[in-house]
Amino acid sequence: MSHEGRLLRAVVLAVVGLGLIAPIVAGLWQTGRAAFGILPALGQDALSLGAWHDLAGLPGFTTSLRLTLVTGLGATVLSLVLATGFCAAVHARMSPATGARMLTPFLAIPHAALAVGLVFVLAPSGWLVRLLAPLAGWDRPPDIATVNDGWGLALMIGLMVKEVPFLLLVILSALSQISVARHMAAGRALGYGRGIVWIKVIMPQVWPLIRLPVWVVLAYALSNVDMAIILGPSNPPTLAVALTRWFFAPDPLMILPASAGAILQAVIIALALALLIGVEAAGKRLGRWWLRRGGRGLSAEPGLWAASAAVMALMAAGVLAMASLVVWSLAWRWSFPQLLPESWSLKSWTGAQGGWMRALSDTFLLAGVTAGLSLALAIAWLEGENRARRTRAPWAEVLIYLPLLIPQIGFLYGLNMGFLKIGLSGGIWAVAWAQALFVFPYVMIALSDPWRALDPRMIRAAAALGAGPWRRLWAVKLPVLLRPILTATAIGVAVSVAQYLPTLFMGAGRIATLTTEAVTLSSGSDRRITGVYATLQAGLPFAAYLAAFMIPAILHRNRRALSGDTT
Repeated sequence: MSHEGRLLRAVVLAVVGLGLIAPIVAGLWQTGRAAFGILPALGQDALSLGAWHDLAGLPGFTTSLRLTLVTGLGATVLSLVLATGFCAAVHARMSPATGARMLTPFLAIPHAALAVGLVFVLAPSGWLVRLLAPLAGWDRPPDIATVNDGWGLALMIGLMVKEVPFLLLVILSALSQISVARHMAAGRALGYGRGIVWIKVIMPQVWPLIRLPVWVVLAYALSNVDMAIILGPSNPPTLAVALTRWFFAPDPLMILPASAGAILQAVIIALALALLIGVEAAGKRLGRWWLRRGGRGLSAEPGLWAASAAVMALMAAGVLAMASLVVWSLAWRWSFPQLLPESWSLKSWTGAQGGWMRALSDTFLLAGVTAGLSLALAIAWLEGENRARRTRAPWAEVLIYLPLLIPQIGFLYGLNMGFLKIGLSGGIWAVAWAQALFVFPYVMIALSDPWRALDPRMIRAAAALGAGPWRRLWAVKLPVLLRPILTATAIGVAVSVAQYLPTLFMGAGRIATLTTEAVTLSSGSDRRITGVYATLQAGLPFAAYLAAFMIPAILHRNRRALSGDTT
């Protein structure tokens, strides 16, 4: 291990620890103090459980808690089952590269934009009802709660439309590390059906590779705010939405029960993860018993095809949601039950130009800063590992995933209090710092595998020619890894654009991004203006992904042409 490698590794760990992990810990500490009655700014300086009693007595608290558990756990379990069934049915015809190209639009679109689009599709006056209106004889929207329903079904559908593609990509990536065809052939030769082979042989090998991403999906489903505001019940809402309202309530004393609820939100996620670990342990024992029993089992084919049909329906809903954003932003007159607008206009774009231009510029600035800083930190981390000749330790994996497993509402209030004390809250840089807490993990995850898969022979050849560590980095590694680097940057941009709570808390109402504006407008009556903001919010990540694809293609076009000539 070189001295330079140790130094670079130490610097990166210090930056990650002090800049990313310490703020989360400090935020949890401040929120925890308020949850137990310590809030000197309001004259509360004695430990007590009063905030917890107040929380339990708030109207709708029990219902909010139930909605959180039902929608979060239900959406996660259904998403995992459907993604697994779909992969079992089509894995032989879909490579990770093909899956990535097909699923990129679903991964790129921010949660809030997708939720707004789904409202345009699922609402009583949405596309789905307009399609059924001639068959049902409706000449006006039916009085049916298809969104914001009391059971949270629309919210669950929205979460599944977003999370199933993510889990599909994760599972397809894991399958590339397993000899699926060989295991499948061996299982079929023993008389097992395709579905049973998948359950007994393939998934036990896939699960350890996708465990952490599933945890992230579960944590988000239990604590999301933007999708829950747009699609979920409104009175009472899910717990995370209720907590957000209480934190910003006119009565400052509501901060105390809101802080208690924020700690409860973190405990709920911890218990859900513990439950998942327990189910995994029980599943191992049950699986061993099932294997020893030796039965061939019932055919799982009907279940696989049902899962495939459900996934295709979710994707179709997602595509319609994306298209509806653009259509509504250009619609002028669109009466029910017409499938398409009777007249089109750009007035929604030109009339709201001043508002969306400011929101777009702030969003673009935040995305550029957070994605750029996160990329630089990720490259420094991975290069430090290379020079120190070490692989990532398990504790480092936990360190990277930690911001994604802790609910944002659990520490953002406390972090904002800390920022206020040092004079940072309310500015663009405070928002950028808060967003980077969530952008860096995704950038790091996206870049890690391509970086480690780089052929070491190229590095050794450059070293043999006299190139030092920094020259090898700039002349070999970065050019060769240009596409993964740009892809990781695009993912960072998409994550930054999607951030709602960090902007809301740290911006103190002074920083308006496309996401905060789209969520606010989603409860209004003018769908055309909402469509404008949501279209822009979705368009920025799409532009980043397009650039990640086009730039390497343009820069390497001569290389491909030369390769074609030689062949």
